[in-house]
Parts: sequence; C-alpha cells; structure tokens
Amino acid sequence: MTKKRAIFLDRDGVINKKAKEHDYIKNWGEFEFLPHIKDVISQLNKKFLVVVVSNQRGVSRGLMTLNDVHSIHVNMQTELKKSNAIIDSIYVCPHGIKEKCACRKPEPGMIFQAARELNIDLSNSYMIGDSLTDIEAGKKAGCKTILLADANLARETKPDFAARSMLDVLHFIN
Repeated sequence: MTKKRAIFLDRDGVINKKAKEHDYIKNWGEFEFLPHIKDVISQLNKKFLVVVVSNQRGVSRGLMTLNDVHSIHVNMQTELKKSNAIIDSIYVCPHGIKEKCACRKPEPGMIFQAARELNIDLSNSYMIGDSLTDIEAGKKAGCKTILLADANLARETKPDFAARSMLDVLHFIN
C-alpha cells in the first residue's frame, strides 16, 4: 500500500488566533479562525492528508477538560467543512511539561502515532507551526518544516522554510 503525504498543523497560532500569554483557548467561544486558513486547508486537501497535532497543557493544569478540547475540535471541523476544508485527523497531548511524555511537542510522538495509524510517509510530509517546539517535533519525525513567524524566530529555529502566513505556505509545498 502506498504511503500518503501529510501536512501536520499545530492548532493555536496556525489555524486559530492564539490566546493571550499564559492563557488557553478553553471553549468554542474563544476560538477565532486566522485569515485564509479555510481556503489554505481546502487547497492542501488536494494533495495531502491534513493532520492537527496540538499540545493542550491547559488540560493538565485543570483549566479545561479533554471534553472541552474535543468540543472545540468538533466545532472547528464543522466550520471548516462548510468551506470544503477537511482535517483528516487530530492528535492532542494533554500533558504538562514536567510529565515528560513522548507525545508533547517538541517530542514527535503525535506525529509518529499519526504516521502509523494513517500510513504516512514522513519524509515527504510537512510540519507547520509557529514555535520552536513545532519545528523540533517535525525535524525529529523526519518531516520538512515550515515556521510561521518573523525572521528572528526563523533564524533561531532553522526551519526548512519560513512563512509570514498560511497563504504563503502554499508557495513552499509541492
């Protein structure tokens, strides 16, 4: 069976607007899509599986539950489908930093799990994120990496590509 190519997306800061520093998106009312993301995901769907890999430490901190996160994702997928934008699968790490689990980015556990479950060729896939931990996880998994951030952070993290927005990402992906 031929392996599939995938685009791994971080959620907060890539699909939706990030919460304020030291806060979390705890419910659907706090979730706000970033500009053009629905169109970009729809374009990506033509060539790739689209998989979300998201650290959700607010669960381990007791600020929200896994059910809250699941509810946000159900609503997110419903809204995206209205624009023919499909998230093929979502992986969440609810653990805190001190728990040292294999799924919390910068560890590649969620990416490896998706690769096993969805038959993904990691060397022909991309990890797109807005932080050092996203890029590290993608590199550890053997993916190409794209950082959504300013040039200073790109110099520090050394992604394969740096983009100002998800719309720009379409120029790097083939």
